[in-house]
Amino acid sequence: MPFQNRVTPHGEIEFSSARGLFMGNRGILHDGAQRLGRARWRHKNWVCCLLEFKGRKQTINPPSHYTQLFFLDEAVALAAGHRPCGECRRLDHRRFAFAWQPAFACDRPVLAKEMDAVLHPARTAKERPTRHARSLPDGSFVDVEGQAFLIWKGGLHRWSHEGYSERRELPDDEVRVLTPLPIVRVLSAGYQPVVHASADT
Repeated sequence: MPFQNRVTPHGEIEFSSARGLFMGNRGILHDGAQRLGRARWRHKNWVCCLLEFKGRKQTINPPSHYTQLFFLDEAVALAAGHRPCGECRRLDHRRFAFAWQPAFACDRPVLAKEMDAVLHPARTAKERPTRHARSLPDGSFVDVEGQAFLIWKGGLHRWSHEGYSERRELPDDEVRVLTPLPIVRVLSAGYQPVVHASADT
């Protein structure tokens, strides 16, 4: 039976046997029986990590260890409020921080804790803002009729834990934005997330 550790673009954590491209960390969210509790985060350092790094082996939800969360791809992780890890994804972390500077008019390299201080209120907000669909950059997620869609290469792509399907044209009106707006600004400034190959088929 699969664990409850697959994250959706809406930020929900679900049961799924699908294997994603990335893993994330928000602290210890599970109990001694490896079940998810009520808490959805324990710290503000929400990162998106590689599935494999330096041959490290991990057990899913071991005692006193952070809960491994999994994402279809980086675009989903960003929609859920995670940013690239500074250890296992050092180059991507630098690219993200580099794009953050013009996005927020910073005159110096930004620290991870400074990004998290801006991201945390947006990632944990219960209400999502609306924006005109055609103003949003590639890599953003929006809600259309309760379904999560990725904006990618001029179209909308319906998300599932297994991949993307049902391409639609971008609507010429406002949509509810699932990706936190600070991350939308970073995407607009040039950060390119890793997107599952099914978005291009």
